[in-house]
Amino acid sequence: MSGGADRKHRMVTRFQRHLANPLNRRLPFQTLLETTGRKSGRPRLTPVGGRRAGDSFWIVSEFGFTSQYVRNIQADPQVRVRIAGRWHRGTAHLLPDDDAVSRLRTLPRFNSAAVRAFGTDLLTVRIDLAE
Repeated sequence: MSGGADRKHRMVTRFQRHLANPLNRRLPFQTLLETTGRKSGRPRLTPVGGRRAGDSFWIVSEFGFTSQYVRNIQADPQVRVRIAGRWHRGTAHLLPDDDAVSRLRTLPRFNSAAVRAFGTDLLTVRIDLAE
């Protein structure tokens, strides 16, 4: 990451970790991604903005392979997603060859705008839902 991108990543991550994510996790209908911590083995909840399409759920990571939840997926792709208050099990797939900017056009507008504005290295993630 370049100096400016690295600084942006640190600022946005600090804001999300200490303010936005703790608040959003408490909202009953916030979409949440649950991964398994690659070091701790404990469940990790991340508020995400995405969209279900059939048996898949799509999201775009704003910091690509440096996102903590992406690193957890690399270690264990078995995840859960809370969509509209209901939990679904699934298998996450990282899709670096997908056009993440085009993918954002198919996802919820507000979240996509934030990902474009704050992101430095976009990465598409598809979760194949088991239920």
